[in-house]
Amino acid sequence: MKILIDIGHPAHVHYFRNFIFIMQQKGHEFLVTARDKEVTFQLLNAYNIPYTSRGKGGKGLIGKLLYILKGDYLIYKAAKKFNPGLFLSFGSPYASQVSKLFRKPHIAFDDTEHAIFEHLMYAPFTNTILTPNSFFKYFGSKQIKFNGFMELCALHPNYFKPNEKILSEIGISKTEKIILLRFVSWEASHDAGRSGLIIEFKIKLVNSLLKYGKVFISAEGKLPDELEKYRLKFSPEKIHDLLYFISLYIGESATMASEAAVLGTPAIYLDDVGRGYTDEEEKKYSLVFNYTASESDQLNAIEKAVELLNTPNLKEQWQQKRQKMLADKIDVTAFMVWFVENYPESVRVMKENPVETQKRFM
Repeated sequence: MKILIDIGHPAHVHYFRNFIFIMQQKGHEFLVTARDKEVTFQLLNAYNIPYTSRGKGGKGLIGKLLYILKGDYLIYKAAKKFNPGLFLSFGSPYASQVSKLFRKPHIAFDDTEHAIFEHLMYAPFTNTILTPNSFFKYFGSKQIKFNGFMELCALHPNYFKPNEKILSEIGISKTEKIILLRFVSWEASHDAGRSGLIIEFKIKLVNSLLKYGKVFISAEGKLPDELEKYRLKFSPEKIHDLLYFISLYIGESATMASEAAVLGTPAIYLDDVGRGYTDEEEKKYSLVFNYTASESDQLNAIEKAVELLNTPNLKEQWQQKRQKMLADKIDVTAFMVWFVENYPESVRVMKENPVETQKRFM
């Protein structure tokens, strides 16, 4: 089978890389098209995944609408040479629209309920939409829910083994407490009209946490001068090793909060919209603490962070919670391999008997 995968965000590299490796070993061929966003190309190069660039994308609603024409053209041009039998993506409007021109199926993954613009642009052109059970938006008959989190594609124990060398690379001993903060740029389509945490809070947060351990910041774009010295500088493919060993994650990225959670690291997520998967990780497994970006909740988040950092055997408690979560969830990559190789028959099987079907992937 020849499969075209469109990558629009660094996280998507992690969603699909193990799937690509396994499927290649089975003789399947891939064409990866990718947007030049943040560290996407660095990750693809680090994992030796060849790709075709489709540029940087557009900014603002008009820019994004105009870029759809360019993105579609670039993917169409690459696909015409490759001649894929299937298109696969994480909610890519470009892959979905081009798939229709080729009259080939498009399978999309999605876990972001408020990405309204993306949903309008890809869902009508998509044959099947796969979402976690926690996803609370309904796409109709083309939607199939699976019992997992997207972050388990890369971080399930079947694939991820933490490398302790990361600590010495950033000059930290194993006994020190490490706190990782993540601030985002708010330039994605689904972030329109939102601005996130104010600078004053970011500074207050760092100053509050410095008393308890080493603070590092992962950030999109510019940081205030007084925070720039805390910026994390290392190869982006090593971020999951760091997330495994740190004492606490706190930030605006739902993806990174969930990555921390599935690795057994306490996570505090601040956002006015939220996600179904971080809600489940809090309510069912107590792995994540969700807060809004209101002034009162920002202060509550700092209090929660201090409380966690003062908790004896914190990591041991979270590793036990992680094991409970892993016992409940499937190996999402193994499910993905089965679903794609058996498509479209896999659609019927999942609709008729989803629980028993997924047991083979636990």
